[in-house]
Amino acid sequence: MNTSTLSETTFRTEKTTTENKTMTFRVKLLQPNDSAESFPDPNNARPSIGYPDGLIAIGGDLSSERLLYAYSRGIFPWFNDDQPIMWWSPDPRAVIFTADFHMSRSLSRRLRNESWEYSLNQDFANVIQNCANNRGEHGTWITNDMISAYQKMHELGYAHSVEAWCDGELAGGIYGLRIGNIFCGESMFSLHADGSKVALSALVHVCKEEQIELIDCQLESTHLQSLGMIEIPRSHFLDLLRGDSAKPAQLLNWEFSRLPATGLTYLRDA
Repeated sequence: MNTSTLSETTFRTEKTTTENKTMTFRVKLLQPNDSAESFPDPNNARPSIGYPDGLIAIGGDLSSERLLYAYSRGIFPWFNDDQPIMWWSPDPRAVIFTADFHMSRSLSRRLRNESWEYSLNQDFANVIQNCANNRGEHGTWITNDMISAYQKMHELGYAHSVEAWCDGELAGGIYGLRIGNIFCGESMFSLHADGSKVALSALVHVCKEEQIELIDCQLESTHLQSLGMIEIPRSHFLDLLRGDSAKPAQLLNWEFSRLPATGLTYLRDA
């Protein structure tokens, strides 16, 4: 789940030299009318001259079909408004195994002492909009086109949100896609101290209830590391996506209203 801006990624512009002509992987240029299955295999990805590591393809569109195929192959879109659509599969991959999630003592105390609640798929539109807001001086990578695409995915039952509430007000949230037994986290936000941590704790709880063992965080961050995030080789992550478990889950009625967040404190000792 991206917590940085795309402008922090440096694009290389080196010319091809004799020494690096052995690098055969090429970032694929996609056209909007190309089939959803047109992505190169991330297993074959290598550093490509002139492009950042982890970039798989450029172009195409944000149709639900292409997005679902991409996520089921370990690929996700990440780009700014002034850039073409760019598709990534980084190596290593940042993940949280739900069994290894870490809830701090201070967060556990906060959930016991404050009026926190959590819910599932009750306010997707506000969650993704808040994720898009206030992303720093360089703007947001959650463009209007991205918002429209994921809102459609939500309406189709593929994209989901977990909300955190404090004293009856939206305080944090997270959204992403459920691909088989993996939840692919896209972004999270806080409007209240620890709002995103409460939302992520609620997501871990929901995943445990659904036998989802892995949350894909995409890229590492210090914030996520404090919650149990680790990095694994891309090849290992792609292995976890293989087979029937990689099928996108269409869940139109996967939701529940607000529940007391005191029920999440067991994660401190799990």
